[in-house]
Amino acid sequence: MTDMLKIYRTDAAARVFSSTGFTLLEVMIAIAVLAITLTVLFGSQSQSLSLAAEAKFNTQATFLLQEKMAELEAGQLDFYNDEGDFGEMYPGYRWKIEIDDVNFMESEILAEMAKPLKRVTLTIVWGDSPFSHAVDYYMQERNSL
Repeated sequence: MTDMLKIYRTDAAARVFSSTGFTLLEVMIAIAVLAITLTVLFGSQSQSLSLAAEAKFNTQATFLLQEKMAELEAGQLDFYNDEGDFGEMYPGYRWKIEIDDVNFMESEILAEMAKPLKRVTLTIVWGDSPFSHAVDYYMQERNSL
């Protein structure tokens, strides 16, 4: 009978020690796994926000570039270096136009054009961000009225 009592006491003691909670090592491993997981999640969330802001700028800047090019070709903007902003409708967006002469000394046809060819560089910048969008295109100078 004493053998049976010893076995019972040993099993009861084993259950008491095993059910008291987690060991320090288990807690430290769980915290390390949680820290690594949260670091990865926050990093990907930050990158996602940055890419979303860049995508918004690229989309908006393309439309604003097309608008300014149409204004320049339609004669609504003066044909010289200029810069400005888009007003309250597009806060933070600025534009800059640079116009340069183009020399085609090698080509007789282009050198003899009635109206000189100009290179127009149009740049859109968004606030103090590193984002900018620029396009170069060529057009003939308009007749002055």
